[in-house]
Amino acid sequence: MKMLKYSFGLLAGALVFLSSCRDFVEPNIPYAEFDTAAYLRTIDRTSTTFNFFNLSSSKFALTLEAVDIEDGATVETVEIKVQHRRLIPGVGLEYTPAAPVLIKTLSAADFTSNTESRFLRTSFEISAVEAISAVGLTPADIEGGDTFEFSLILNDKKGRSFNRENVSSNVAGATFYDSPFQYFVNVICPVDANYAVGEYSLKQTAGGEDPFFGNPTRFVEETVTLATLASNPTRRSFTVKYLGGFTTRTFTIEFSCGLVKKPSESAGAGCGGSILWESDNSDLATYDINDDGTIVVKFVDDVDDDCGVNQAMEITLTKL
Repeated sequence: MKMLKYSFGLLAGALVFLSSCRDFVEPNIPYAEFDTAAYLRTIDRTSTTFNFFNLSSSKFALTLEAVDIEDGATVETVEIKVQHRRLIPGVGLEYTPAAPVLIKTLSAADFTSNTESRFLRTSFEISAVEAISAVGLTPADIEGGDTFEFSLILNDKKGRSFNRENVSSNVAGATFYDSPFQYFVNVICPVDANYAVGEYSLKQTAGGEDPFFGNPTRFVEETVTLATLASNPTRRSFTVKYLGGFTTRTFTIEFSCGLVKKPSESAGAGCGGSILWESDNSDLATYDINDDGTIVVKFVDDVDDDCGVNQAMEITLTKL
């Protein structure tokens, strides 16, 4: 009899667990101003670059999922704003116009049901020509390396607004939520698919020593294999050993119209927060589109000074 009661208890517990699974992704998540809210989960980044050589056919396109207590039905509108950004050497970032401008508004009717999720979804696209016009420029004004910043504002039927200013870092950046409310669309200059791929020797050629384990450099000298990212053909990724091999992480670089950039990535170590690697846009290496024998990458280690070891770094990749 005791065994029967025990088995029944397990069954009842399993039923409770299964019945609660449907509510696992309810938006009981922290925002700066709200305990229970809504967010726009990024399902597909269909197109997030503009081709400098073919602006007329370039577009920004996403598929988004509205997650809220009513499976997406609390959404009233989603405003999409845009702003143009350019790095001026020796000066800094220049924005056009001074503040983001509205380019598109999605309504509740744009969010529909789908076969993969109970939450409502929408897909939209904005052409490069539309974006350029919205910020008051012409295609002739655009340069390779420019960036268009698209920011989203979700307004719900309760009169609340959710955006990049009040979203929590977990909701914005975590893989599951992936709801940044902001997307950076770079104007890229495509490179050949075979450019800078294969085996390279990696050597740290500038920057500090390992501050934690006493190694002479922060990055281990080794052979790495560069591969093209399917999601962004101007980027190459490889794995590196950091702090004498304390962590082994993916390291991504981007060939951006003559400049080698380092997108923000975690080093897999930290002191309360995560050590990040990221470019200093005022100090970038260049590359030769006709010669991939040597690639120099300049970036900042511990860019937010999380561990107090912020340092300008340089690694050199030499093709084998």
